[in-house]
Amino acid sequence: MRQASIWAAVGAAVTAVAAVAIVVGMFWNDLGASEMSSAGWLALGFCVFVTLALGVGLMSLMFISSRRGYDDRAGHKDR
Repeated sequence: MRQASIWAAVGAAVTAVAAVAIVVGMFWNDLGASEMSSAGWLALGFCVFVTLALGVGLMSLMFISSRRGYDDRAGHKDR
């Protein structure tokens, strides 16, 4: 029974991803030929870099906090 529900969940996820890919593809084709200036590419690259740096920084802080035990003290009531 559990195996069937796992395969059903995987099938639903694959179907959802395929549906989103089809819709994105249709919108992409309707967009037509559009170009981005060099300032746009620069802004896009900067935003991608900042977003990745923020994600890596926050994840590293989470792992450091977990390894040093800061999270363990937050749940105690005797404080």
